[in-house]
Amino acid sequence: MFPGLHPGEKVAYQMAASGEQVTYQALNDKSNQAAQLFRRQGLQAGDGIAILLDNDVRYLQICWAAQRSGLYFTPLSTLFQAAEIEYILDNSDARLLVTSSRHLASLGQLPANLQVYLVDGDAPWPSWDAALAAEPAVPIKDECEGAEMIYSSGTTGQPKGVRFPLQQAPLGTVSALFSTRVKLHQVNNQTRYLSTAPLYHSAPLRYNMMVTRLGGQALIMEKFDAERALELIQTHHISHSQWVPTMFVRLLKLPAEIRAKYDVSSLQYAIHAAAPCPVDIKRQMLNWWGPVLYEYYSGTEANGSTAITSSEWLAHPGSVGRAIYGDLHILDDDDKPLPTGQSGTVYFANGADFSYYKDPAKTAAGRSSQGWSTLGDIGYLDAEGYLYLRDRKSFMIISGGVNIYPQEIENLLINHPAVADVAVFGIPNAEFGEEVKAVVQLLVPASATPAVAEQLIQYCRSHLSHAKCPRSVDFMTTLPRHPTGKLYKRILRDPYWSGHESAII
Repeated sequence: MFPGLHPGEKVAYQMAASGEQVTYQALNDKSNQAAQLFRRQGLQAGDGIAILLDNDVRYLQICWAAQRSGLYFTPLSTLFQAAEIEYILDNSDARLLVTSSRHLASLGQLPANLQVYLVDGDAPWPSWDAALAAEPAVPIKDECEGAEMIYSSGTTGQPKGVRFPLQQAPLGTVSALFSTRVKLHQVNNQTRYLSTAPLYHSAPLRYNMMVTRLGGQALIMEKFDAERALELIQTHHISHSQWVPTMFVRLLKLPAEIRAKYDVSSLQYAIHAAAPCPVDIKRQMLNWWGPVLYEYYSGTEANGSTAITSSEWLAHPGSVGRAIYGDLHILDDDDKPLPTGQSGTVYFANGADFSYYKDPAKTAAGRSSQGWSTLGDIGYLDAEGYLYLRDRKSFMIISGGVNIYPQEIENLLINHPAVADVAVFGIPNAEFGEEVKAVVQLLVPASATPAVAEQLIQYCRSHLSHAKCPRSVDFMTTLPRHPTGKLYKRILRDPYWSGHESAII
């Protein structure tokens, strides 16, 4: 189904702070107008656009326009630094960008063939709203399904564009994973969905598109606030919502009288993912909200997925569930299957077909000799087929549900004139789960001071999104490396996690 097939007067989604509502008729009209604009600009099925916006009322309209035009659409994180955004704009082959004057002002060199539209501001860039107003609100003649193309940072430091094959399928054609999740979470035209996170993340974007495709109603928070989320659940009788563990932590840290103030009994599905949830945090949430927590494990690549209900989790605490899409396999470093209970790399067979755009080497590196794909996570299966994650993408840092790859930060810091060697990893953080720590070997070890540590942090912040940057820097005279050059990062990391084992699932 598609938004245009739903009752036009029904609200498709509403912005939580401004209260601005978009009906299905308006969503259909605006996405038709944008699709017409894309075609007039020469974009054909298989071409790409990019979106660099905060949670804006236009966001889903733009996405739906691309979806019904057979285009790839790339949401860009507003936390990225200019160099990161410029790289993605170039790498993705995006031919059109919709953004705001504030975000555009932070960018430098843009691809020569990129057409820019602003949701605000004046010339020389054209207005998105004015451009749409000049287009007819009727479907283009060659409508077909497009797809999101989301960038997931890689261990080599450069973001990876996750690209799915497009078949120019008729509107209404959905993936097997989409159908599985609709059934799993009972999403339908009665769903009232609270979207708590930025729309440039894959999960909230995909779930908002799912809800509007099926005729439900979405309530989109411009920015997450714990008490405000509770108020919205009560006021709008929210049935479905989506979270990351950091949000649970913030909810639980609200004063008891605030938590008791709001009625959340309308919640039927509190869906969470993005990072393993600490066992104690999840138990507290279950005690508070009841058995409405539904966890899943997947990635931007959508190569497979597990899921677990509240009752299953209570019987298998710490698990992220059993496979609901694709077949799970745990392999050793030689791609040999491992027995129940033994940790290895988590692979999925028979999942979605994807590739990392323009990077066959990275695509191949994520495949086993059997052709199965992995996100690089380490875990094990119990006797009933439930998956437990161990190491997180070999020291990938997950802070507040955001994936942070140490290699990118290490590659930057090693270029600082004072640095001889560096290791970056995650250490415990009570609110975000993990925070970024850098351990640095200076060229002149005697120069190690708090002032130098602060200089290195600021150096990172001038080049990378602040979420990726170290919150603290420690110094060592020599980092533990093998003669071959391999860094024994666990030796550095483990002392920081002493006494925090329960935080690592």
